[in-house]
Amino acid sequence: MNRRPDEHGRRTTDDGATDTGAEASRARASRDDLPPLTAGGSPAPARTAQLVSGDFLLTVNPVDGSEIEPCPPGRQPGTPGRRTAEQRADRDRAALPPAPAGPAAPDLPLLERDEQHDRLVRLLTRGRSVRLTGPHGAGRSRLLDAVAADCTGLAPDGVIRLSGHRRTPTELLYELFAAVHHAPDHRPDRAGLLALVRDIGAVVLVDDLEFGGAALDELLDAAPECAFLLAATPATPAPSSGADIEEVFLTGLDRTATLELLEHAVGRDLTDEEANWAGDLWFESEGLPLRFVQAAALLRQRDAQHEALSSAPDGEDTEEDDDEDTDASVFADDRVTPLPGLGEAAAPAALLASRLSEAARETLRFAVALGGEVPHQAHLPALVGDTHADAAVGELLDCGLLTPVGPRYRLAAGIAEQLTERGYADGALARAHTAAQHYSWWAGHPSVAPERVAAQADALLAALTALAAGQEAGHASAAVLLARSAAPAFSAGLHWGAWERALRGGQSAARAAGEVAEEAYFHHELGVLALCAGNLDRARAELEASIGMRGALADKRGTVAGRRALALVADRERGRPPRGRHPGDAFGARPAPHDDVPALLKGGGLTRPAARPPPSPGAPPRPAPPSRARPARPAPAARPRGTPSPPTCRRTTPTSCPPLTAPSRPVAGPRRTGADGSRGCAAAC
Repeated sequence: MNRRPDEHGRRTTDDGATDTGAEASRARASRDDLPPLTAGGSPAPARTAQLVSGDFLLTVNPVDGSEIEPCPPGRQPGTPGRRTAEQRADRDRAALPPAPAGPAAPDLPLLERDEQHDRLVRLLTRGRSVRLTGPHGAGRSRLLDAVAADCTGLAPDGVIRLSGHRRTPTELLYELFAAVHHAPDHRPDRAGLLALVRDIGAVVLVDDLEFGGAALDELLDAAPECAFLLAATPATPAPSSGADIEEVFLTGLDRTATLELLEHAVGRDLTDEEANWAGDLWFESEGLPLRFVQAAALLRQRDAQHEALSSAPDGEDTEEDDDEDTDASVFADDRVTPLPGLGEAAAPAALLASRLSEAARETLRFAVALGGEVPHQAHLPALVGDTHADAAVGELLDCGLLTPVGPRYRLAAGIAEQLTERGYADGALARAHTAAQHYSWWAGHPSVAPERVAAQADALLAALTALAAGQEAGHASAAVLLARSAAPAFSAGLHWGAWERALRGGQSAARAAGEVAEEAYFHHELGVLALCAGNLDRARAELEASIGMRGALADKRGTVAGRRALALVADRERGRPPRGRHPGDAFGARPAPHDDVPALLKGGGLTRPAARPPPSPGAPPRPAPPSRARPARPAPAARPRGTPSPPTCRRTTPTSCPPLTAPSRPVAGPRRTGADGSRGCAAAC
């Protein structure tokens, strides 16, 4: 029996009664518990973390900014160990989207994909990389699931699922490294990453790929022992002409397959009228399976309305009676709800949403405000204001309005535009502001692990992006607070792509809000990030901007942290190890004698005078060298009155400098020019 929208989150007992109490609460999927408020509303202590990035030790400090220093030899991590098959399976299960509350959706069959499935498995077995191209709603993700199940034992490192949505090649390489190796609190540098990824042998499935050309070549060349299956849309840039990659195209289903899919999704046979209606929809939608999943939801809602009308007592009006024609025949036994029009079936988002619960509709409004990102179901009760709002995700999934993307859900293709036309974008900035305030508290709480914040980075960044561009009062400040709370968690959670986006969004918001101290913090963090990535020019520019701002604000601790990071930049620019890191010596050890001898002396360009041998026993004493005492200078002659005295040195030490008008010997270094054109020493004049 199909449940009505208001029945999601309830459980039916064996005797037909509906249980909405504690028993149903335990039956629902467990929530990702939100952190408790601190007693008395006192601020929580700052959360710090230490990471090893390349040969740097990075201390994430949310207050004054991250501190970076050369990593001591004792803190350098060893070679990362590989995960076992059980550990990889546990990690894959944790990376799946959360199971929605309420009844499970029916498992639909994979129709007319046997040929593509067999070809993909055959190519991956041979070690070839394949690009699967198909439009939104063609079932690419469903086909990837079937291929992954048949490729489990092909490679030593198994099958690895990655999401390419808003990911760069570098981010995908780091995610590939984390999927195979267990390296907590360690992020290798570029050279170390390539060395570790080069030895990975796995079948890598990347869904929602967004780049091609040279960027795709970089990904494929970095992991030569992996076979890639890349799912993309026709709008994604094509691979380069020299890329060794196969192409497989995915199209829509034929009319017979769509009718079979529709019957499976509805759970009954179709009538002749419904079959004709589905045929018109097939011609309009080009046979995309997603459109028929949404059409099945329309038919289920129609059945529920028909059941409600049939079960209503005689003479009792229902909500549907207000919108229907009352000129029905008096001889009809029941009233039949008409089928949706072809236009409503082709763009069904508004019609489907109108028949859902209020919590589900409010969830759609938040998703539109966040650029299509659906908040985690554990946050929906706080955002929507309904304790049972977590069941809204299940309602939306049953209707085909959501699609899984990595560990989260997004609005399906075209749904955001359809909802915007029907007014679901009204008040979007206010909802983004509400989401930003909620996420600021949640992401900055010490009880929330950085990995949990990093898993929901897209929703947080969507709220930040929406508010950073807002012109209303308070929006930019809310964006700054969200960036300050989320950026340290992204850094500690090793999601550095989100860390950079949060820092840049917070920097622009701080500039718009006029918060100089916060803008200096974001400049400092961007400089540290650029230093870890090896971009020294960017690191110097960001750190110098931060030091200048903090110096104007008399922020001593922040200025000291910035100058320490800038000193590391200077060491890297000179092409030598940081201070205290001499090859073969312990961290901070004193350098050996003559290690600071100039290169010309070591290379033979200049020679050091040979040391005199010690005197032999019984040899006569060596005569003392002749005295080099200078003869006394005669006293200066008296000057006539009115004659100006020559300029003298302003040095305050007892040793005097030669007169500016007649230097007795050349002086190294630049000289300053006196008022009369003469030149003298530059030591302190």
